Amino acid sequence: MANALDTPWTIGGIELPNRLVLAPLAGIGNWFVRLQAKRYGAGLVVSEMVSSFGLKYGDARTHREFLRIHPDEHPVSIQLFGHDAEVMREAAAIVAEAGADMVDLNYGCPVRKVCKTGAGSALLDDPDRAVAIARAAVEGAGGLPVTVKLRCGNRPGERTGVTLAHRLVEEAGVSGIAFHPRHASQQHSGQPDYDLAAELVRSLPVPVMLSGGLRSDEAALHAFERSGAAAVMLARGSLGNPWRFQRLLGLREGEPTREEVADELRWVIDRAEEHLGVERAGRYLRKFYPWYAETMGLTKAEKQPLVEAPTTAHARAALDELTAAVAA
Repeated sequence: MANALDTPWTIGGIELPNRLVLAPLAGIGNWFVRLQAKRYGAGLVVSEMVSSFGLKYGDARTHREFLRIHPDEHPVSIQLFGHDAEVMREAAAIVAEAGADMVDLNYGCPVRKVCKTGAGSALLDDPDRAVAIARAAVEGAGGLPVTVKLRCGNRPGERTGVTLAHRLVEEAGVSGIAFHPRHASQQHSGQPDYDLAAELVRSLPVPVMLSGGLRSDEAALHAFERSGAAAVMLARGSLGNPWRFQRLLGLREGEPTREEVADELRWVIDRAEEHLGVERAGRYLRKFYPWYAETMGLTKAEKQPLVEAPTTAHARAALDELTAAVAA
């Protein structure tokens, strides 16, 4: 697959080997999900969003689980969310101390429990606060590049995100923008406005990473070429299918075999147990199993023992049965 996605680029002085980025995935993008994307070729990986307040006030679980960085996943960006500039300054400093290569700020999350605090996409309606928070993060990060992920607006037809992106660069000194060209009320549905993204790309002096609607190889390529963005951020389109990174980089063709998918899911199960312990991993991975079942192309009957596995031991047994059936 010949395209420019495999060419290097820089953001804030950091050189990245290619133009594929693992997007921040709330509740999902921990160190082993990021490491998986890196293993399959992602040039940059971004963490799930981390509470700036949780970092400042020393929440043990936030520090232990959300700031865990594997030595093989660099370069890695840790995404923060919050509504207070002083808290964000301290949180950015903590992230830098933890060994991150970049800091990303979440100005795009549409979830009500985040927005009602004044964070996430609520900041699109409070641009002065948004600029102040970003400026504080730049100051706290101690020289690390700071990027901001935002949407085009909160409501249909709005361009507040475009206007804010310019202010974030000019007044706060951010090094890049991750742009999701859907308004927040769309959540993750509807067609993204890639022409609006192209307009932002042409008008900003810093790199723009494109997010939204990239659920297939073809969609990712189309959006990359149409927008002219510096990079594309794979999110849900990579869940259960990290081979998408390889295909887009021209490193392989076609979907993985059932055995390949089963082996990769076994790797995920092992890492989840390492990260969370066996019992918590069993609960946590229930949202992962359907993604891998879909990539394997399982029938409803075939996938049932896997997607309903109550423990990791049951999941491994289901995988053994699935691969034994193929071998037979």
